[in-house]
Amino acid sequence: MILSSFSLALGQIGDPRFRRVLFLGVFLTIALLIAASAGFVALIGWMIGDDATLPLLGQVTWLNDLVSWTSVGVMMLLSIFLMVPVASAITSMFLDEVAQAVEDKHYPNLPSVPGVPFGDALRDTVNFLGVLIGANLLALILYVIFSPLAPFIFWALNGFLLGREYFTLAAMRRIGRDGAKRLRARNMGTIWLAGTLMAIPLSVPLVNLLIPILGAATFTHIFHTVQDRG
Repeated sequence: MILSSFSLALGQIGDPRFRRVLFLGVFLTIALLIAASAGFVALIGWMIGDDATLPLLGQVTWLNDLVSWTSVGVMMLLSIFLMVPVASAITSMFLDEVAQAVEDKHYPNLPSVPGVPFGDALRDTVNFLGVLIGANLLALILYVIFSPLAPFIFWALNGFLLGREYFTLAAMRRIGRDGAKRLRARNMGTIWLAGTLMAIPLSVPLVNLLIPILGAATFTHIFHTVQDRG
């Protein structure tokens, strides 16, 4: 079921609505990371000021420039680490469009559903982004302690989070948030496994930017399959 759902999603990757969501997600992600980097550097510069006093050295004027350039390097490294989770979270704002494209092509007899209100989509995106970044930052400790197992920890953790989020997004369009939670609980093993298969390509640059769209499409198929079986 998981492989057939993914195959159907992959076969629709050229859909114009898929491409639109991809471009929107990548553009907003890059803009957000640039804005966050600029804000962080400006904050550091403001905290230090133009002049600073160091023990033994006295007043120095170059510390601000040194810390600012160091901050730029730190934010660039963090941006590489955060690119995928931020892109996944931001793209989730538009995944209703992906699910609708899937249903229009593969489930044309379904009744139409109202789109997710922007406020609800934004709230879910912020919550998902916080959980995704927080969980991955905490997982850094496990990566250090169990370094040989780091890739498997990364895949299992992000597979759980991606599966949970994308299945809920696909299901609540049709059966509401509470119904989506109940159906997710009954099929958690399948959802986690499918999410893990989605998380493995997250380690591949550029390919990882397609995962939110493919994930949303795949879990739309999985939702309809498990609902029909239920």
